[in-house]
Amino acid sequence: GVILIAINPYKPLPIYGEEVIHAYSGCELGDMDPHIFALADEAFRQMVRLGKNQSLIISGESGAGKTLSAKYAMRFFTTVGSCWGDPSVEMKVMGSIPLMEAFGNAKTTRNDNSSRFGKYLEIGFIQENITGATIKTYLLEKSRVTFQAKEERNYHIFYQLCASATLPELQGLGL
Repeated sequence: GVILIAINPYKPLPIYGEEVIHAYSGCELGDMDPHIFALADEAFRQMVRLGKNQSLIISGESGAGKTLSAKYAMRFFTTVGSCWGDPSVEMKVMGSIPLMEAFGNAKTTRNDNSSRFGKYLEIGFIQENITGATIKTYLLEKSRVTFQAKEERNYHIFYQLCASATLPELQGLGL
């Protein structure tokens, strides 16, 4: 398969907007500069043309930008793949990201919002229409629940729960 090597610039760049998505949509692979949208488009067009499942594997070291690359690919799919009878599907798919990050991200010395788990995301399509998504997570750093290095922080969800401990709906949790 095709391999894209991307580097996390650690700052927003104007190369991920909707106009760039539309520029890459429908182009032959290699006609434009290498980009996550080019790979997403190739997978999308192969799925539609061949009617076969496709995969994007996003891998790299901590801080390499894997989570952002996955978000950009999801944004591409939700932009070019219309949502089957429900335009809120895009909001539901993209809206699940902060919740996933609360349960699986932590502060490390290299990144304030570092993903500490592997993700498997499956987006369902009927032809070109998104029908929904399923996210399965694989927690890789269980030791972070009981220990973290100096200047690092546990999973965000623990801090969010403790900060919200006075809310009436959380009173029975013994936080």
